[in-house]
Amino acid sequence: MTWLVVPLYAASQGLSNAQIGTLFSFPVFVQLVINLVGGAYTDRIGGRRIMLGSCWATVAAGLWFVVAEGFWMLMAGQVLLIVSRATFWPATWAMASELPGKRSIQLGRLNAVTNTGQIAGSGLCGFFIAAFGFDATFLIMAVVGLLSFLAGLGTRTSRRPPGNTDRHVLAAYLPLLRRRIIRYAVFCAYLSALPFSLSVSFYPLLLAHFGYAEDTSGVLVSLRAVGAIAAGLLVARFVRTGPKTLWPVVCGIIVAAAVGMAPTINHWLPIGFWMLVVGLGSGAMTLYFQLTMADASAENERGSMMALGGMGWSVSHFTTPLIMGVLADRYGIVGGFYAIGVLALLTAVVIGFMRRWAFTQP
Repeated sequence: MTWLVVPLYAASQGLSNAQIGTLFSFPVFVQLVINLVGGAYTDRIGGRRIMLGSCWATVAAGLWFVVAEGFWMLMAGQVLLIVSRATFWPATWAMASELPGKRSIQLGRLNAVTNTGQIAGSGLCGFFIAAFGFDATFLIMAVVGLLSFLAGLGTRTSRRPPGNTDRHVLAAYLPLLRRRIIRYAVFCAYLSALPFSLSVSFYPLLLAHFGYAEDTSGVLVSLRAVGAIAAGLLVARFVRTGPKTLWPVVCGIIVAAAVGMAPTINHWLPIGFWMLVVGLGSGAMTLYFQLTMADASAENERGSMMALGGMGWSVSHFTTPLIMGVLADRYGIVGGFYAIGVLALLTAVVIGFMRRWAFTQP
């Protein structure tokens, strides 16, 4: 919901494009820090408490935006949303990895549900704004956060991980970053997030460049999430980790091909097809890095491990639109997509060479 309502609300208050861009770019740095703190506290007090707290942060943000006026009040609301997101992801990933049953299937189900939420939130938010206005839409967002908290109360209380509570909360990260498998998984996380970063930035601009109306563009962009849902529900049982599997290479090549081929034919059918494919490839890659980090971690460090994976996502959300913007200004938006496709392909090749090195302890 926030990807649509916040920029429109800021524009309605007369903020400049530069100010609106800052509202979304600056919090990425905040998210990077809070993501690591959230992962570390997940290992100390358990993912369930962190997840429930993230719901209240969403409630607070929704209520704050109702009264927010001007750049700095809107920025404070964005920071509240960042607190919610940055703590939610490592906590829920860690919780899902500990559920009974096959780990890849459980993580796949979680990813499918969150992508369904993306479709519902972006689809319904426009209707809410048109029908009820901004204040009511933010109140609805706060209610969603409250309902999420009530649903979260029904989850099983997780056993407190046997972590070391005497040392600094971020002390675990330096030893983890020395491990090859961590740096490799963060690299995979970056590539898995690249299509998502484009879907909230330059995919809509590409479709506008091709002359598609907002409603058609919304449907086409949402197909990425549909492909990710398919990956979570259908492909999850086949995802494997380890030094021999070709999963990350295949997924990376699929992502690169789908990004690069999207602008080749200006017709809704092939564009929709490539949006589905990029969602499928990136969804499978997301499952791969989640599974790799979960298998390589002990229970008392899983939240921190998942937070490092989230760091790969944060880096993608910051750098991908920036790189794409520079390329689009120089070569045009179609040429920019071709270049990003090549970049994704090179990343997949690097991942292929890193596999055996990563699974060998230094």
